[in-house]
Amino acid sequence: MSLDSAAKPDPASRAVVTAPGWESAGWAAEGCDASGRRPPGQGGRKILFVAWRDLANPRAGGSEVLVDKLAAGMTARGDEVRLLCGGPSAERTYAVVRSGGTYTQFLRAPLSYWRQLRDSDLVVEVCNGMPFLTPWWSGKPQICLVNHVHTELWRMMFPRPVASFGIFAESTLLPWAHRTNLFLTVSNSTADGLRAMGVTDDRIRQICNGVQQPDPNTPRSPEPMFLAFGRLTEYKRIDLLLRLWERVRPVVGGTLVIAGDGPERPRLEGLAGPGVVFTGRVSEEEKHRLMCAAWLLLHPALIEGWGIVIAEAAIRGTPAIGFDVPGLRDSVINGETGVLVRNESQFASAWASLALDRQRTEQMGQDGRIRAERLHWSLAVDGFAAVADEALARADRTAAPVRANRGQQQ
Repeated sequence: MSLDSAAKPDPASRAVVTAPGWESAGWAAEGCDASGRRPPGQGGRKILFVAWRDLANPRAGGSEVLVDKLAAGMTARGDEVRLLCGGPSAERTYAVVRSGGTYTQFLRAPLSYWRQLRDSDLVVEVCNGMPFLTPWWSGKPQICLVNHVHTELWRMMFPRPVASFGIFAESTLLPWAHRTNLFLTVSNSTADGLRAMGVTDDRIRQICNGVQQPDPNTPRSPEPMFLAFGRLTEYKRIDLLLRLWERVRPVVGGTLVIAGDGPERPRLEGLAGPGVVFTGRVSEEEKHRLMCAAWLLLHPALIEGWGIVIAEAAIRGTPAIGFDVPGLRDSVINGETGVLVRNESQFASAWASLALDRQRTEQMGQDGRIRAERLHWSLAVDGFAAVADEALARADRTAAPVRANRGQQQ
């Protein structure tokens, strides 16, 4: 379904604050209205992000990129930003405080907070499935940042008892803990997921992801070359892509390049047939070369928050094929910057037909580049700054009657 053709909701029914420029980018613009946006704060505040991973973590993805860009951007504005997370980390322009490993951090984060970070002015809980439930252990003003809702991923990745608890924690405990706070997301798909969890429209805010302006493009591959890029985990469904390649390869020829690493790699390499190349993790320079060379970006994931890799390919003139699932509905404009499909047969058909119709593919690439060039991380930081201002102002309004009552009692 093309987002441009989707029915537009009544603007009065939504309360979504977005960074300026989101509408003109042509990506998931429905419900966006920057007219109510406040000027960014003047800096000097202490902002704490509580997240699962630092960008240096080998398992880092789009959520970690977003947090890093927001934290660095707010630091540049003059705020003192700290990131509390588990696992590997690296030196940043902002402070990174480790709070344990992949799972122990959920128990240790409150202790780290009370020992080192309780002077924060604003706490931003970044929920990537399992929540930290920061309002239970920090009474400071809060924002809950949700990149995407994980309901289906819980069922795919974990045994039933663990999945059931994870779904309960994310869909019930998280919205209850943040029942008076603002929720921030990057896509209409996730905003819809938050509404399904009971979060009211008046507390949902939306900003745009950005995309790094690349170096000048390197040459397109003269022979058919198709690229899948990202962490090799089960929900990315690269195994499905390998099955479809066996149907597409006899028609179009060429090479399928799978760039990235992850726990699924050994199994996937065992499934791969002729014409498949696994690169492992690649440098930024190699990523740039591969995205420029590819005829198509193939993205068979079950769900995404938005799909930063789609925009990274688009800004290099490479269109994408993906399934009509949450997140990809926001980053791919169906029939214009790529193709969204509903089943495996449609995916294989779109793959083959676009590979054989170079004129159409090039036009989609040009359209995608035009839109992606309007997505700037500075706009995401602008939008976040506005939401941070609002969260602090809401906390002040809530606290004012309490202070007045205490003054009267004294």
